[in-house]
Amino acid sequence: MVLDKLGEGLKATLRKIAKAFKVDDTLINELVRDIQRALIQADANVKLVFELSEKIKQRALKEKPPTGLTKKEHLINIVYEELTNFLGKESKEIKITEKPFKIMLVGLFGSGKTTTIAKLSKYFMKRGYKVATLGLDVHRPAAPEQLEQLSKQINVKCFIDKEEKDPIKIYKKFENELNQFDIVIIDTAGRDKLSADLMKEIKNLYDVVKPHEVFLVIAADIGQAAYEQAKAFHEQTPLTGVIVTRLDGTAKGGGALTACAATGAKIVFIGTGEKIDDIELFNPKGFVGRLLGMGDIEALLEKAKEAISEEKAKNLGEKLLSGEFSLKDLYDQMMALRKMGPLTKLIQMIPGFGQLQLPKELIQVQEEKLKKWKIAMDSMTKEELENPEVIDQSRIKRISRGSGIDEKDIRELIKHYKLAKKLMKRFKGKEGMKKLMKRFGGKLPPGFGF
Repeated sequence: MVLDKLGEGLKATLRKIAKAFKVDDTLINELVRDIQRALIQADANVKLVFELSEKIKQRALKEKPPTGLTKKEHLINIVYEELTNFLGKESKEIKITEKPFKIMLVGLFGSGKTTTIAKLSKYFMKRGYKVATLGLDVHRPAAPEQLEQLSKQINVKCFIDKEEKDPIKIYKKFENELNQFDIVIIDTAGRDKLSADLMKEIKNLYDVVKPHEVFLVIAADIGQAAYEQAKAFHEQTPLTGVIVTRLDGTAKGGGALTACAATGAKIVFIGTGEKIDDIELFNPKGFVGRLLGMGDIEALLEKAKEAISEEKAKNLGEKLLSGEFSLKDLYDQMMALRKMGPLTKLIQMIPGFGQLQLPKELIQVQEEKLKKWKIAMDSMTKEELENPEVIDQSRIKRISRGSGIDEKDIRELIKHYKLAKKLMKRFKGKEGMKKLMKRFGGKLPPGFGF
């Protein structure tokens, strides 16, 4: 999980509020200390942490809960609001205003610019845009080849010139061809450290290319050092946002996130893993919601849209809620789930589920079960998928031999199907649907049967 330890620390703080007998000065002071400890352990800047905790403390002591909220609920809301403000408050909207819309990436050597270009390309392709990449990193050996290779993997047109060493000449060479595309994502050279040469080259490129967006790419594992980088780039070049890479599996991620927010350069995207699809539009409200175990329904629904068409989701949802569905329907649901990503990430996005403290081992077991069930269903006949009631012991044996999946796992799948069907029948009708949808913020993403 992204910032796993920080999330655990903050959720423990909320549990302390929920269990408290009353909200008083002692509780508020304990709460502030817990938040300070969690953020500092995540490498957030100490000065910024104390400024944040003082705001939380003053609001908690002075503000009266609005009508309809208890003191505890209001205190949790203050923590949520101030943490959201701490990380930039609102997400940055990217409006593709003209063609070609040019996005230029800048940053130090080793920050992950080239890989991020591939991720961004895939992100915009999923949204229906015709994307091209342009390699203007003429200093790093093999940079053009790397960009070309990554672009080929996702079927994106890549423009490079392996012989030319002047990035401006490369841009002018391909300028007319780039007009055929909706979005052009541009790779630029990095350096081992901030230098006058780097800034001059970027400024010259900016003046010629005139990009619509300039994103600074920063690796999360540099922690608080991100502040100086973001500040220097922001002062010297017209940055429109920051992309934080390698946010998964680093204790320093909190430092990188808060440092960037403090410079005034909004974080636009975050890298959440090594795969091409592991990039998210950064939404402070949803991100804090996940950290606190409150979920991020917007991100969940975004993943659902990518995994399954709206029409198919509607048909599948209607079948499931009617209680009249087959193993084939569950199979389609399972495939949508797998496209949406690991269960560990999805659970963080479901409101309320992040606070359940589900053991990692249990989630891993569930993921393994889904894989086995899919393999078993691949060995079933059309009749068995559409009418699971016909699956008797002899068929289970045949499916087991054909798939290599143990008979007990297949029996468990059938049992799960029957339980899911029984559960959905309980929610049959308008009132039942309302109750179920209420849990998911008004909309049902694919995968809720699991």
